[in-house]
Amino acid sequence: MEFKSKNPFLSNKAFAKGDTQVYNADGRPVEIIDYNNTMTVNGAVNKTFVLFALLMAGAAVTWYMAATGQNPITLTIAGAIIGLIMVIASMFKPQYSRYLAPAYALFEGLFIGGISAIFEVRYPGIVLKAVGGTFVTFGVCLALYRFGVVKVTEQFKSVVIASTLAIGTFYLLSWILSLFGVGMFIYGNSLPSIGFSIFVIVIAALNLFMDFDLIEQGARQKLPKFMEWFGAMGLVITMVWLYIEFLRLLSKLQSRD
Repeated sequence: MEFKSKNPFLSNKAFAKGDTQVYNADGRPVEIIDYNNTMTVNGAVNKTFVLFALLMAGAAVTWYMAATGQNPITLTIAGAIIGLIMVIASMFKPQYSRYLAPAYALFEGLFIGGISAIFEVRYPGIVLKAVGGTFVTFGVCLALYRFGVVKVTEQFKSVVIASTLAIGTFYLLSWILSLFGVGMFIYGNSLPSIGFSIFVIVIAALNLFMDFDLIEQGARQKLPKFMEWFGAMGLVITMVWLYIEFLRLLSKLQSRD
């Protein structure tokens, strides 16, 4: 992702310290960056932990409802819808990420808890396996990125973004066709369906490298402080996607036993 000054989160106000304009020797205006109010990697990491705590808190609500015999489907669906709204809003208004990101994590947690409970009832033990797979994948990707094994180049970004959009489009098309009674292969437990799930997990994992790069480059370019929330939110979104795909893959594998 290339950061340019024309983007909303790179406006001059985000970089200026106060309203005082300073000029250089040639009489040109110079922007003053307040380095105490800019994005840092540690700040983004800390906010990621906060979002995960909120995600777990939301998940605990619907999980507890399911465990005690209550129907969590209403909160599960509401959490998914409101979480999606928060994501879309942050894309257009990243400067409000400090509010949108926590709201997203909390409501998305309601969805995660509910959907996890449903899978756990049908496939006992699947949630723990999916959580393990998600965090192992995260750890491996982080290590590969930190040690420079994987480089996030412009070509890498183009391939990952195109693949992600293709997957999203395919899922949307599959959902629309399902409304007319047309079932796609991705919903079964056939080998092509399992292969597709593995492919999606790989693409989701590659998105983690994009998230790491966003945070690192944002800190390096001294983006506004609110971008810590934006970067943390992007990382949590990818982790949630990865977790759901692990649930789907494991459910297909267990249903073949």
